[in-house]
Amino acid sequence: MRILRKSSWSPYAAGAAIGALEILSMLVAKRPLGITTAFEETAALAAGKIAPKLMNVDEYEREQGKTPKIDWKEGVVAGVVLGSMLSARLSGDTDPPAVPETWRREVGPSRAVRYGAAAAGGALMMFGARMAKGCTSGHGISGTMQLSASSWIFTPIIFATGAIASRLLFGRKR
Repeated sequence: MRILRKSSWSPYAAGAAIGALEILSMLVAKRPLGITTAFEETAALAAGKIAPKLMNVDEYEREQGKTPKIDWKEGVVAGVVLGSMLSARLSGDTDPPAVPETWRREVGPSRAVRYGAAAAGGALMMFGARMAKGCTSGHGISGTMQLSASSWIFTPIIFATGAIASRLLFGRKR
């Protein structure tokens, strides 16, 4: 299939594929797609092992209504990583620059700044996802598919915030 060898897909094709995957997940696993819960539960388990006195797993269980455990959600995380690696290999896009040209032009050439900004952005996204009780895939795909009111409020806010942040960081397209 030639589409698997492309370095980028049409957003319509990617959206259709994700929608099909969501339907398959609901039919087979009886669970919506989502990824942040895997990180939360893994962090709760790790904290319980590393600092059991500081991490009260009983309190986590009361708040969440479940015991933290490794299950299929961690498989989704692994699938995202492995799928990304496979996609990069198939498309021949295996050596992206550490500092993309747009970032270099707008922010500067420092790898440390780029990696620090990526880590800080990831941490902020995870914090926001937990505050919103779901991530972009949880709300934007699964929640909207299930006609969840909170997801239909959350999703346009994600797009608007992304557009504003992009404009602030990179300005208008020249």
